[in-house]
Amino acid sequence: DASFLSALAEKRAGGRLVGFDPNGAQSETARLELHQAYFEPHIHMPELAPNLIISRHCLEHMDNPLGFIQKISFCAQAAGIRSVVYFEVPCIDRAISSRRTVDFYYEHNSQFTTASFTRMLELSTANILEIGHAYDDEVVYGLAELGVPQASVDNAAEASAFLASCETGLATIGQQLQALHASDDTVVIWGGTGKSAAFMWHYGVDAERFPLVVDSDEAKVGTFVPGTGQTISSKRQLQDLTVGTIIIPPQWRAADIRLELQQAGIAYEALLIEHNGQLVNFESDEHPYRL
Repeated sequence: DASFLSALAEKRAGGRLVGFDPNGAQSETARLELHQAYFEPHIHMPELAPNLIISRHCLEHMDNPLGFIQKISFCAQAAGIRSVVYFEVPCIDRAISSRRTVDFYYEHNSQFTTASFTRMLELSTANILEIGHAYDDEVVYGLAELGVPQASVDNAAEASAFLASCETGLATIGQQLQALHASDDTVVIWGGTGKSAAFMWHYGVDAERFPLVVDSDEAKVGTFVPGTGQTISSKRQLQDLTVGTIIIPPQWRAADIRLELQQAGIAYEALLIEHNGQLVNFESDEHPYRL
């Protein structure tokens, strides 16, 4: 009902007060902004840049409160926001010492002793300012500064860049594959399981457009590619074909496969591998897999 935020507004003039509760009040005032929604750190930390975050009697309802606070802390660090957090939860120290059972009920997915609550903040914030108790020690609270090691932010930035590159590569390689299909050349995918199957599934190398899949392992001949369904053939089948392009998804084996092709007397026009979000020529383009 936003009574807590309203009380804060009465105690301090000025400032912006924002409340999140998926089942909370809808009415707003000039100073209160109420959202019937969950607080999403990756969205709301950079959007609101809060100086103070208050969470009272929410963490005990979560399956992974540690992960939630770590996400808040990480998003603050990534956005360059200096925030303080206040968390307040039921404390089960007395429940354990007095052998109470009623504290462990279905609405509380997580339970906190003083020690576990403190450890959670140690693992998820940069600096604990205060740990205390209230309501005759039935509640434990903590005040802490948000932050994580810079290395974690750098790792996340690299992961985000990788994701963006993958999304771009999905479109680029998809276009290259379609062009190969339209060329009427005989296109061969080398390898029917593992990395090759992952490549085919990820880039939509379907059995209708690209039916020819071969594998170095003769034991796999006659079986099927997981997910896309092509029948895996023997490389010997290529000896009677005019092969245009051979795509080798496991780049690290490309040199071995080229040698295997030469020893089997199989001619081809191009060997392609995936590199930097596109298909490149193994024998003529720049890439790190050249011997």
